[in-house]
Amino acid sequence: MPDSWEALEAEIRRCQGCGLGAGRTNVVFGDGNRQAKVMLIGEAPGFNEDQQGVPFVGRAGKLLDDMLELIDLDRTRVYITNICKCRPPENRDPLNVEQAACIGFLRRQVALVRPRIIVCLGRIAATQLIRSDFKISREHGQWTERAGVRMMAIYHPSALLRDPSRRPDAFDDLKRLQAEILAVCPEVYGGNG
Repeated sequence: MPDSWEALEAEIRRCQGCGLGAGRTNVVFGDGNRQAKVMLIGEAPGFNEDQQGVPFVGRAGKLLDDMLELIDLDRTRVYITNICKCRPPENRDPLNVEQAACIGFLRRQVALVRPRIIVCLGRIAATQLIRSDFKISREHGQWTERAGVRMMAIYHPSALLRDPSRRPDAFDDLKRLQAEILAVCPEVYGGNG
């Protein structure tokens, strides 16, 4: 039987595959256009996300929305999710075992969305999806391709909040993303994305 959004979400809501499930308020499944050509993937929910059940709704989420707006995008044109669907305590980085427990769910989300472009938000997503030894400070904004999907990593919005000196690099990366969207899937800007 083919996978469905409903079946996947129900399975994730029941998941106790790692210790994070016991402490969650809400599963943070994803947000945006489920037929999007552009998918943004972070690492794990934070406090606000856990409370609301929606990814990127706190300060980092507001910055992400502002970043998307700079290149004429919003959540109706992209799909946003995280590797881990439950919040790690104190917003720490998700452990390898926690990422491993959720990566299959993420792969199924990617298969359902079928994006042409994936943007990894930060180092952890990039090491899971692009290459295990990925160095965000050296390789942000660089394109690679896997199974016909164009992929790049940019600084996580929370990293930009902590270190505003990285914002010019992030702006350059966003312009590269915009150019790639126009080259690979221009319909995103035509209202049919």
